Amino acid sequence: MRSVSTLTRADLAEAINRRLGFSRSESLDLVESILRQMCDALAEGENVKISGFGTFLLRDKAERVGRNPKTGIEVPITPRRVVTFRASQMLKDQIAAA
Repeated sequence: MRSVSTLTRADLAEAINRRLGFSRSESLDLVESILRQMCDALAEGENVKISGFGTFLLRDKAERVGRNPKTGIEVPITPRRVVTFRASQMLKDQIAAA
């Protein structure tokens, strides 16, 4: 099994710094600005589509009955809105080739 590492905001900012020559603080500000824009759009009920990467979709889940696995007691699960991600075909192909 392959070890799993995590891409962080700092990694993204570092890549922008190296490739585009922005300062470290400008690079981090750019990453933060993009993420803030995405969060604001999702908070306003918009889906976020990044061509060639994928789409962040909002989905409303209805109320349902769940069960506490320890006690077996039924518990109502409140309706909520969740964010899901659907990868683009280009991203799926790239991952499959890796």
